[in-house]
Amino acid sequence: MKIARLSLPQGPRFATFDEETGTYHVLAGDPMYSGFEYSGQVLHPRDVKLVAPMIPRSKVVGFGGIIDEGVNSVDQLFTFIKPNTAVTGPGASIVTPPSSTDVRVEAELAVVISRMAKDVPVERAHEVVFGYTVANDVTDVHGQSIGRHIAQTKGFDTSCPLGPMINTEVDPEGARVRLMIDGDVVTDHALGESHFSPLELVAYASSMFTLLPGDVIICGAFEPGVQVQPGQEASCEITGIGVLDNPVLAG
Repeated sequence: MKIARLSLPQGPRFATFDEETGTYHVLAGDPMYSGFEYSGQVLHPRDVKLVAPMIPRSKVVGFGGIIDEGVNSVDQLFTFIKPNTAVTGPGASIVTPPSSTDVRVEAELAVVISRMAKDVPVERAHEVVFGYTVANDVTDVHGQSIGRHIAQTKGFDTSCPLGPMINTEVDPEGARVRLMIDGDVVTDHALGESHFSPLELVAYASSMFTLLPGDVIICGAFEPGVQVQPGQEASCEITGIGVLDNPVLAG
């Protein structure tokens, strides 16, 4: 099932996407808490604007080094947190930090957490997964080069686009992840190439932090980030989920 979040006159609302008819069926509440009760409102794509399919309750947890040589266990990964204020949605601008000369983007799988979780074993990690979406992990590399803290360079507003939808049924390890700049493919990898499965990363994240419903785990990139300039568009695609498009705007 694909779940979207729509910007409507009555405020943001969740909806399921019917791939046969191409329509959105608006839900009465948050499916993570109240299930799939429908409001009866059915909308055509031309009548809706998609926003980030999930605003994390507290945080986005990210990982680096998922395919690095010599990285053999999850505790060797580079870990960071983005605040929920970093999250933006499909079509929204990535606003680069003022004076930054080097901002880079990475296409990644994102795991949406369904319930409170702490110290979850890998074999039970699937029990706390609501679904999967697409993430763009944006980094101010220029800021890193001049000594700014990672909280600034990874966590600035608009540094974590998510979308376009959450898929509750996709097999993430069988999918491909692509990054495109102005429509040109610049990276293309099978998610199964990672040394660590999404469920391993969820379990490891839960050993470090209590995960809350709606929190997001972004699963790392397969190549170094790709530099973008204001005026370009970054597109991240995962087969079975969709394409996340975001223009880049100077801050």
